[in-house]
Amino acid sequence: MAALSIASVPGIRIGHWTDLQAATGCTVVLCERAVSVGVDVRGAAPATRETDLLRPGSTVGRAHAVLLTGGSAFGLNAATGVMRFLEERGVGVRMRSGVVPIVSAAALFDLGIGRGDVRPDAQAGYAACATASGAEVAEGSLGAGTGATVAKSRGLEGAIKGGIGSAARRLEDGTIVGALVAVNALGGIYEPATGRAIALARTQGEMQSPVAGENTTIGVIATTARLDSAGVNRLATLGHDGLALAIRPAHTLFDGDSLFAISLPTDEADLPQAADLLALGQAAAEVVAEAIVRGVRAATPLHGVPAVGK
Repeated sequence: MAALSIASVPGIRIGHWTDLQAATGCTVVLCERAVSVGVDVRGAAPATRETDLLRPGSTVGRAHAVLLTGGSAFGLNAATGVMRFLEERGVGVRMRSGVVPIVSAAALFDLGIGRGDVRPDAQAGYAACATASGAEVAEGSLGAGTGATVAKSRGLEGAIKGGIGSAARRLEDGTIVGALVAVNALGGIYEPATGRAIALARTQGEMQSPVAGENTTIGVIATTARLDSAGVNRLATLGHDGLALAIRPAHTLFDGDSLFAISLPTDEADLPQAADLLALGQAAAEVVAEAIVRGVRAATPLHGVPAVGK
């Protein structure tokens, strides 16, 4: 039986675009039927797009797609291709002049390996959408995780390959909570349950002074629970506990850690009570941590950067 992933949430479709030679890529999460989408940007050096309109009290409060991309701030251009893909299919906020698709995005820095002059663009974003499906999620060195690296406290020369991973939980009431995370952290990676180190810097010596923005772990949490804007933003916040469980240190001045959360309820789902939100938050932290570990373990060596156990 296949492991649960974010694709276990009905209404979620995942697509990747990958350039192994340039060591970059992007991943799109299509969520046209979402009732609400939230975000929590926790790191101090983020590269994001269309996040303010997801905050409680905003007019829109949702997105039709979330883009995770490499290429640093350059890679946010891939969202234009995602918008075009959705517009061609009539998906977006309906205006008198047509539809305006809402595509929220976050980027990670992967310009240090491969080719720094090649970044995901509008064509890449469109291509990722064209591959999107609700099938099992591919993990490792592809999509937004293609050029991701971790354990960079002593510089990129001591780094271990990062990647993209996914995990999910089914709660006792049948609610599903899933996560998809692209892991590109300054910190090392640890097994949450045991505290055992999975990926640490390879080089010895003193820590180097990191460069702001050259790291960043980004991801998406999705659930079948019906959450309003405040609830889904709170779920994104609670998901960050999973980063702290699996990445040490996390949320540094040199990371732009950002998590989105999506509510895709089944027709019969009701607004959750406080106890349900507690269970959802715990599950969100757990699946984020598991997705981080899975992404790093599934990664493969690329451009001289070794991977765990490979």
